[in-house]
Amino acid sequence: MSLKTKRLLSRLGYHLMMLVLVLLMIFPFLWMLSASFKQDIDILTTPIRWIPNPATLENYRRALTEVPFLTYLGNTVVVAVCGTALQVICCALSGYAFAKLRFCGKSLMFTAFIATMMMPWHSIMIPQYVIMSRLRLTDTLLVLILMQAFSAFGIFLLRQFFMQLPDSLREAAKIDGAGELRIFWQIMLPHATPALSALVIFTFIGQWNDYISPLVYLNSQRLYTLQLGLKSFEGQYTTQYGVVMAGTVCCLIPIFMIYLVFEKQICAGIVFTGMKN
Repeated sequence: MSLKTKRLLSRLGYHLMMLVLVLLMIFPFLWMLSASFKQDIDILTTPIRWIPNPATLENYRRALTEVPFLTYLGNTVVVAVCGTALQVICCALSGYAFAKLRFCGKSLMFTAFIATMMMPWHSIMIPQYVIMSRLRLTDTLLVLILMQAFSAFGIFLLRQFFMQLPDSLREAAKIDGAGELRIFWQIMLPHATPALSALVIFTFIGQWNDYISPLVYLNSQRLYTLQLGLKSFEGQYTTQYGVVMAGTVCCLIPIFMIYLVFEKQICAGIVFTGMKN
């Protein structure tokens, strides 16, 4: 077998493997989309009928009218937008400090902070709830926003990016009389657009899809987010799968649109922050 034939077979095998992985990943989404147009009696039939017959929009009507969907949507937008903005500001300031400033214990503090990435949130869920309860912040949207103020991943992401920027920019600004805050805001931050874009997208998606935090901290139905609101269609003995799938499709549309718009920024942020210093 010639070398050219071996390379061709290797490429063919690689593409076939990628095709299989793509199909495995996209299968749940295709099933969800198909189920959203079916009656409940047709959803769990085997073999799967991918094309609904008959197709119905009743599930979407019920998802949008039987629960205060617009209220849940508004709550989710407020939490996702405000939480993302707060986290980006805090992580940008912290990342710049760890990358460019000199202070006692910086390396030790950064190592300890990054070590929290190894700790699952569920292990600190109860202490956090106790703290928020004593601060009388439970059952408010504010608690969901404040919980996202700091992220070890976000600080690491921006620190790695700021470390790539030359110190000469900062030194030249200091000669001109600029303070650290002005250097950060007018010089360093504009150069960090790719990393900031990546952090915004990751944080926003995480906030939008969060289910556990609203479940733990919210009690009033008027404060529910979309992910928690979809649980309204799950009863003690039955689940309205068609309506849940329709609501899930509606929840995914904003995320899908954001990804299409900011795909280049996400890829650029990952590439830049993954480069060696």
